[in-house]
Amino acid sequence: MYKIIGIDGRPYGPVGAEQIRRWLAENRVNAQTSAQTEGSAEWKPLSSFPEFAAGLNAAPPPIAPPQTTVASRASNKIPAGICGILLGSLGIHKFILGYTGAGLIMLLVTILTCGVGGVVTHIIGLIEGIVYLCKSDEEFVRTYVDGRREWF
Repeated sequence: MYKIIGIDGRPYGPVGAEQIRRWLAENRVNAQTSAQTEGSAEWKPLSSFPEFAAGLNAAPPPIAPPQTTVASRASNKIPAGICGILLGSLGIHKFILGYTGAGLIMLLVTILTCGVGGVVTHIIGLIEGIVYLCKSDEEFVRTYVDGRREWF
């Protein structure tokens, strides 16, 4: 029989070895969980008990975060560029890149001026769309994703 110290710092048990194996399988305890055999005064990590070694080795390795590549971070380059060229006066290319404020400015200038200001915002969108498409993926990510540059 064993006692363990829970995540709340309180001792639990006595529990049998089979119960601890179930808890290992359920990830309720791990190799660093402090345990004590019945009749012992010493608390040791579960990894120091040979009877639980198989359960500790059977635990799946932690999942590594996905690796992001430059190409995946530049995945909005082409849609933003095309929308900038075709729909620049509506600021849709800004929304695609996550620049909500800049997109709203372009959209509101176009709407509130009854399309007159749309000429200016369309020229801005056209230029920005061409600039997006002419940049390499690395340069696009550095400027517009990491650098958060909203205009030109």
